[in-house]
Amino acid sequence: MASTNTAKLETYGLLNVAGDDARVFLHAQLTNDVENLAPGQARYAGWCSAKGRLLATFLVVPHSGGVLLQLSRDLVPTVLKRLSMFVLRSKVKITDASGLWAQYGVWAPGGSPLSVIEADGAISVGIDAGRHLVLAPEGRFSPNASSNDWALAEIRAGRALIAQATQDLFVPQMVNLELSGGVDFKKGCYPGQEIVARSQYRGTVKRRMARLKGAALTPGQELFSDGQSIGMVVNAAGDESLVVLQVSVIESKSLPVPLEILPLPYTA
Repeated sequence: MASTNTAKLETYGLLNVAGDDARVFLHAQLTNDVENLAPGQARYAGWCSAKGRLLATFLVVPHSGGVLLQLSRDLVPTVLKRLSMFVLRSKVKITDASGLWAQYGVWAPGGSPLSVIEADGAISVGIDAGRHLVLAPEGRFSPNASSNDWALAEIRAGRALIAQATQDLFVPQMVNLELSGGVDFKKGCYPGQEIVARSQYRGTVKRRMARLKGAALTPGQELFSDGQSIGMVVNAAGDESLVVLQVSVIESKSLPVPLEILPLPYTA
């Protein structure tokens, strides 16, 4: 793959879910349909607590050795331990695969969103027009861009990455997971499903994620206006960020200076 720019992505980890029941197991745990995932296709999904709060967000990547879950690297140990508790008698083995591949963000033409190609010991996943995630042996690429460039592109795509600082705080709709393709409301039950469905159909979500610009923020940081908490930062890169805000604040655009709301590629 001829690339224009390549960044090594150190903020992500990987879990591998293998075994005869891998897809059935994940289908019963995640917010999206994994059991019927077409060959050569990846998918976004979340994993919730019984209260419907996101414990992790995943890029789900099927491959010849099972199903890979890309997630925030700082969540790998806790998610591995907690997810393994639900295996019980299923023919499933969950392992930390973070050390098996180096993860690269590659800006290059070609491919289609969420298409998966496995060849020459590497796995390539189309992320969006001109961007690919490549899992490959260490040293396959010589990075000439920063992971911050990739993080900024993900912020502009409106995709939340739940990390340790924001774990167990938001129902999927608060971070627009259903708008970015990470929730299937027609699939069967999963932890927190009733709460997620109720939030969707009863319109009870009072906070939504917006893209902001104007200040360097930190994931997990609270934002205040007139002494009142109005939201929390989910992801940040440079002076742009994804922030879960009160819907009333988004509608009125009543943000502290110098912050301003920028558009997302989907409509909440």
